[in-house]
Formats: sequence, C-alpha cells, structure tokens
Amino acid sequence: MKKTGFIAIVGRPNVGKSTLLNTILGEKVAIVSSKPQTTRNRIIGIHTKGESQFVFLDTPGIHKPKNSLGDFMVKTANSSMHDSDAVVLVVEAGHDVTNVEYGVIDYLKKSEAPSILAINKTDLVTKEVIAETISKYAELYNFNSFVPISAKKNTMVDVLLYECEKFLKESDWFFPDDIVTDQPERQIVAEVIREKILRTLDKEIPHGTAVVVEEFKEQETIIRIRAEIFCEKASHKGIIIGHNGEALKRIGTYARQDLERIFGIQVYLNLWVKVKENWREGSSTVSNFGYREE
Repeated sequence: MKKTGFIAIVGRPNVGKSTLLNTILGEKVAIVSSKPQTTRNRIIGIHTKGESQFVFLDTPGIHKPKNSLGDFMVKTANSSMHDSDAVVLVVEAGHDVTNVEYGVIDYLKKSEAPSILAINKTDLVTKEVIAETISKYAELYNFNSFVPISAKKNTMVDVLLYECEKFLKESDWFFPDDIVTDQPERQIVAEVIREKILRTLDKEIPHGTAVVVEEFKEQETIIRIRAEIFCEKASHKGIIIGHNGEALKRIGTYARQDLERIFGIQVYLNLWVKVKENWREGSSTVSNFGYREE
C-alpha cells in the first residue's frame, strides 16, 4: 500500500534546513549559504522510497521581520506548519533556546501535530553537548522523537527518515516517483543565481537582491537564459558588477556551472543588473518579484 505525507522543516535561519533537504534528496533543490535567511519561498522536496513518498516543505528561517519580504517569509514558514502532517524542528546542538523555538513549541502544543526534534551540526560538538541539548528540549515539550544529525556529513539522516515515515498515511502519491521538486525551471534558475550572489558578495548587499528570469529558451543542445538581478541602491549595482565586470562574471560562471549540472545540457546565461530602490519594503514589489502567498 502506498503511503505519503507532508512534513514541514522549520527552525531559525542558518540551522541547516536546506542542507538537510538537499541531503535527503541527494540533489540540490534548495540554495545553501552561510548567511542567514537564505531561503525565501517555501520549497517542496519529494523523496520517494519503496512504497513511501515523503513531501518535505523547506521553509524560510523564522525570524523577527524587518520589512515586507521578512513578513512574507515568516508567514510562509508558519503556513507550512499548518499545511503539514508532521513538523521537524531543526535546532543547532549547543545553542540556547530562542523565541523561535518557543514559538514552534507553542504551535505544537496547541495543534498536537506529530513532531521530531532534529539536533543538527553534531559533528561540531561533543556527545555531552548533544545530550544537554536533548535534555533541554525534552523539558519543554514531549517530541515524538529526538534525532541528533549532521546534515552536512549525512550522519543519522537515515534515522530521521525512519522516524518521519511513521507519520505517513495510506494514500496515492501526490507526485510522480521520478521528480524531486515541484519548483518551476525559472524558479530553480533564479534561486541558483541568488545563491551565487550570496556566496560571492559580502554583508547586507546580497539580501537586498532579487532575481527575475525574463527568458528561458530550451533548444536541442543548449538552454538560453536571460535574468535580471535587482538591487536596492546604485552603489550596490556597482559592487555586484565589480571592477571591469569581474564580480558579475564570477556569479555568472558559478551559476552556469551549477545549472549545467542540474539540467544536463549546455547553458548560455546572460545577466543584467538593475536598481529598484527599497523593493523589500513594498508588498506589491515583493509580490512582483515572485514572493507570493499561496
């Protein structure tokens, strides 16, 4: 009998939620960066194993929003918990409990949704620290299970999957067994480019950028893509382009290499940089750039 279920992956920014999803799927579907608040939209990752299909909802990190984009991200994370059959709260081993974790636990107490505490980055701490983290959260809430993992090292992720499988229900699958995400190709392209901006540039500028794919032409031997990078200030535009265009060239090269691995075909990538002042402040602009409530 086939089984399936929706499982929300939630937690603070930069605890490793997207790394965990990519590790489970064995492919990159969510962008990863050392900078917080990397994920903006809810990303669906589909893992089909035997008769079971796991539908994971990778959510933006829950944080105190400072603008319309932040509001959208927090609403997206919260709605994912409501839409799921189970919740995986990802925390970092050895870190204090914050208002984010308390908020998720309050939701779990009210909803009584099945839940797993995934203690991530265990490769960076001792067993004593892991035990202390488990004990701390066990006092706050009776999670269905506690699983210490290292998403980066793929340690105990199989155990986490085993625990998640307990929450799947008998049902026909929602997706074919040969796909790993429901993201449109243009969204995948935009997210890959944004990841390279995050990895190439420093500080606040990457978070003030959005990527819109204006053209995606798939031909027999090549995919031709034209994308626009929007930033908030003219000075930011100069930094993104760099001296003699070197920064933009690096972003384009890294993105093209990733996209060719993803699509399995040659990619021609044409990037442009434009200024849209304070675009994160306006809800209509945030929506126009693809961040819409479902």
